[in-house]
Amino acid sequence: MANLSKVELQNLRHFIGSSDTCYAKLNQYASTAVDPQIKQLFTKAAQDSLNTKQTLMTFLEN
Repeated sequence: MANLSKVELQNLRHFIGSSDTCYAKLNQYASTAVDPQIKQLFTKAAQDSLNTKQTLMTFLEN
C-alpha cells in the first residue's frame, strides 16, 4: 500500500464505496429501463463507475 495518511485512506475507502454503490444502482436502472438509449446510457455509466472503483483499488494494492 502506498504511504497514505489516515485521512487519505478514509477518503479512498469512501470513494471506493461510493463508486460501488453507483455501479449497483446504475445496473439496476439499466435492467429496468425500457428505452434502449436510456438502457445504454445507464449501462455505460455503470461500467464507468466500476472502472473508477478498480482504479481506486490499485492505490490500496501498491
